[in-house]
Amino acid sequence: MKLNRQVICLVILLWVCEAGSTIGRFSVAEEMEVGSFVSNVAKTLGLEVGELSARGAQVLSEDNRQYLQLDLQTGDLLLREKLDREQLCGPTEPCLLPFQILLEKPFQIVRAELQVQDINDHSPVFLNTEMLLSVPENSPPGSRFSLKSAQDLDIGNNSVQNYTISLNSYFHVQTRARSDGKKFAELVLDKTLDREVQPEVTLTLTALDGGSPPKSGISQIRVLVVDINDNAPVFVQAQYEVQIPENSPIGSLVVTVSARDLDIGNNGKVTYSFFQGSGEIENTFEVNPMSGKIRIISKLDFEAIKSYDMDIEATDGGGLSGKCTVVVQVTDVNDNAPELVMSSFTSPIPENSPETVVAVFKIRDQDSGENGQMICSIKENIPFILKPSIDNFYTLLTESSLDRESRVEYNITIAVTDLGTPRLKTEHKITVLISDVNDNPPEFTKTTYTFYLQENNIPALHIGSVRANDKDSGPNAKITYSFQSPEAGELPLFSYISINSDNGHLYVLRSLDYEMIQAFQFTVKATDGGFPALSSQVLVQVVVMDENDNAPFVLYPLQNGTAPCNDLVPRVAETGYLVTKVVAVDRDWGQNSWLSYQMLKATDPGLFIVWSHNGEVHTTRPISDRDGIKQKLLVLVKDNGEPPLSTMATLNILLVDGFSEPYVQLPEAPKGQIQIDSLTVYLIISLAVISFLFLVSLIMFIGICLWKRKRNAMDRSQFDRNDPFPGHLMDLSRTGTLSQSYQYEVCLTSGSGTSEFKVLKPILPSVPPQATGQNSQENSVLRNNFMFT
Repeated sequence: MKLNRQVICLVILLWVCEAGSTIGRFSVAEEMEVGSFVSNVAKTLGLEVGELSARGAQVLSEDNRQYLQLDLQTGDLLLREKLDREQLCGPTEPCLLPFQILLEKPFQIVRAELQVQDINDHSPVFLNTEMLLSVPENSPPGSRFSLKSAQDLDIGNNSVQNYTISLNSYFHVQTRARSDGKKFAELVLDKTLDREVQPEVTLTLTALDGGSPPKSGISQIRVLVVDINDNAPVFVQAQYEVQIPENSPIGSLVVTVSARDLDIGNNGKVTYSFFQGSGEIENTFEVNPMSGKIRIISKLDFEAIKSYDMDIEATDGGGLSGKCTVVVQVTDVNDNAPELVMSSFTSPIPENSPETVVAVFKIRDQDSGENGQMICSIKENIPFILKPSIDNFYTLLTESSLDRESRVEYNITIAVTDLGTPRLKTEHKITVLISDVNDNPPEFTKTTYTFYLQENNIPALHIGSVRANDKDSGPNAKITYSFQSPEAGELPLFSYISINSDNGHLYVLRSLDYEMIQAFQFTVKATDGGFPALSSQVLVQVVVMDENDNAPFVLYPLQNGTAPCNDLVPRVAETGYLVTKVVAVDRDWGQNSWLSYQMLKATDPGLFIVWSHNGEVHTTRPISDRDGIKQKLLVLVKDNGEPPLSTMATLNILLVDGFSEPYVQLPEAPKGQIQIDSLTVYLIISLAVISFLFLVSLIMFIGICLWKRKRNAMDRSQFDRNDPFPGHLMDLSRTGTLSQSYQYEVCLTSGSGTSEFKVLKPILPSVPPQATGQNSQENSVLRNNFMFT
């Protein structure tokens, strides 16, 4: 898998390289002032000046030092510091500082080079202010003697170009060039020396560079004329070439040089030394003057100096010398781990941005060959990819859109491994934070909320809270609550309830009455603080629970009438006779509205009883002549609430011998069989009977007793006929006391209008005392079962 990923990176590298470009080489002289103009990058790239800033242009160098700066306003490339060519490049020519111009949007890398041109700011310098040269007196004219060269840190024409010698009779100097182009001087003998005439010759050697004006350096030469030394030392090899690894320990033997001298005695004794030793050579190597063994005295570094070219001089006791060249090639070992230089890094990054550039970095390895080849990778199973670019640049991008709610940060380890032996590895860890985007609406903890509230609550009562959660963070997760529906019922919602916009607490603003409103509902909206804002809604129901705050109300008999209405009971009424019914209602609900009736007080406690579950008043025994005409009952009507509420009803009952209505004779019918007419027939007969009774009552108050007797006789004659029994007196149901139906007479008190009504006595005829047997039983049934109207 890792190999496949490397192959993919190489393919991408080839593709990216096509997008890269090179704008060439810029030249600048060393030691120029900070801020000096180098070039206009915008013109070179063919861009408008404003595009550099818009595309996030920046200058990147090979190392951590920034030699250049880019003015995004003008597009000018300027020097950021003074450049010293000798310090930057040493003897290397040309001195090139590669750099890149990075354009982030869209991503592009432009390669370029800055050439630092040498100026003549250094003079030639001899390491020894005085040189000692021994010349045999028998040396023939034309003999050549090598001199130590002057050192000049400048290069090219600004380095040493010529040597001169002070005026004398024996020598002249000749300037020669090495294979690497460096100039050195040779002293040429013009005529034979005579030690007896002049044992020592003093000369002044001058080194001139090619600058304008030229600079120079001098050294004194003392030529000692020695007696005849027939043979000079001769090296076995004129040039030694060796290779040594850069990790060789101090004291390691580099090479052993050897020279022979055919003379004997002191003239044949050879000593070795550096002839043209620079500071770097003498600080790195040492030569044993007796054995000629050259050893390392300091650490080698291939990345700093790859080779050393040194001259070794062998001198005998007579002053004659011979020279050889030792070339030491330092071989590279994998001693430098790869480096990662971060150019730009962006964190946090938005969660909904696919293929976002997170980081731009460069990898490098100071080793060479396979030791300097590198592989860059990141761990698998993270939504990031590496894309290689030119000059070992890499970009770290998001592979797809990220989800901050799943993961808020990624710890990414970028591994850079070289291909040396053994392989060296460098890991660079970065933490990428994911910034939130408002991509999640608030979510309520419940699909619906139901709150229960007892009626008659105190105002501003906290009844509960709605709560929503938002997976986002920061301002995107700050939730504000509000009402979505403006009204509930017929009154504005805000007159019932309010909500705290910060925490969703709900408060009832007013005292509620269950009898007016049993429940209401509204919609709460939760909105986050993102842009654009996201929201969600939830339905909230408030159920008002009933309290026992209403006492029973008596509909019949009316308790506030100016003229109380009396219930009439015939003295012939038998046990269980329905006298009247207390009708009451309760505005409460449930068990708070369940009513029970109780007899509190009565004129004759043993004559009447009230049924507790329906309020019907019945006789408990037959009425006797000793019972008073006027009977007053006090009935307590009580609900089933906690605590219970009650109301008292007063009933006035008159015991009469008979009604003014016509007596009704029960028709003979088969036992247990009652004729049932349609509802229409009942209504017509009932209306006719009521109208007839009203006329009879009026005549009774105006007429005389004779008319009354006559009328009674007419009624008896009517009942003697075998006409069908009126349908409105028939039993409709035999389902018990609660479901029995009766017909009652309506009595309106004076001044009451239509707002008050009274349910009066059942309409019953006076049954003759002689009625017994089956007829007596049927009369009892008819007496207790009537239509209630």
